[in-house]
Amino acid sequence: MTDFSAISGKVVVITGGARGIGLATATALQALGAKIAIGDIDETTVKESGTARGFDLYDRLDVTDQQSFEAFLDEVERRLGPIDVLINNAGIMPTGRLVDEPDAITRRILDINVYGVILGSKLAIARMLPRGRGQVINIASLAGESHIPGLATYNASKHAVLGFTDTLREEYRGTGLRFSSVLPTLTKTELGSGVSLPSLLKPAEPEEIADAIAKLIVEPKSKVRVTAVAGLLAQVVRLLPEAVGDALGRALGSQRAFLDDVDSDSRKAYESRVRGE
Repeated sequence: MTDFSAISGKVVVITGGARGIGLATATALQALGAKIAIGDIDETTVKESGTARGFDLYDRLDVTDQQSFEAFLDEVERRLGPIDVLINNAGIMPTGRLVDEPDAITRRILDINVYGVILGSKLAIARMLPRGRGQVINIASLAGESHIPGLATYNASKHAVLGFTDTLREEYRGTGLRFSSVLPTLTKTELGSGVSLPSLLKPAEPEEIADAIAKLIVEPKSKVRVTAVAGLLAQVVRLLPEAVGDALGRALGSQRAFLDDVDSDSRKAYESRVRGE
């Protein structure tokens, strides 16, 4: 059984912390004694979530803006102390065929999902290196180890997060800093609204992702996949000959899940929000 006592007193920063996986993680880590700072582009919701749960710090954060990110981290360290853990969780997942994706949405996905992770990691490393300790946990996706029609740019962004995080792990080996990726399957949050997985798989609960992150803080490793079944399936498919793996994916419904089978009405509010409409 995992001993979570080491989390008590740690200063943990979570981007995209107003809802979903970010909020579930903040709630779980707070219960384990961590000092929690959440940031989110949605100023109203981040303040509502932070107030309701009594987090130590909560404020607007634009992960694509260096000044915003740096000012947020400065405020965290001024009020709570040196940052022990940064969880780069902010991300968006618009769905649809690439040919129909406006350039502005393509850039928005890459700005938030990739640049935001790179920027946050860079700013955290600069603070952590002189201390010789610290941890950066980047929320990727099992989509980063696969290719799913309807998510071309999102897939690309999560492949990038995995490669980036693995590179940092080697680049800063021996410095006392740790880098990890979390690869969730489709999770029961607003991001996954209107999308159904094949009956063989089940969506993850945000609390499952939060539990995996807590374990990573206590026992760091390079990657954790959630759920175990979805993670194993993704790894098996990668080892199969391309034609066989693609056929298996189609048989499981990957060709339709994020395109023709999407419940557009259920997903409308999320798509509108992340597209900035």
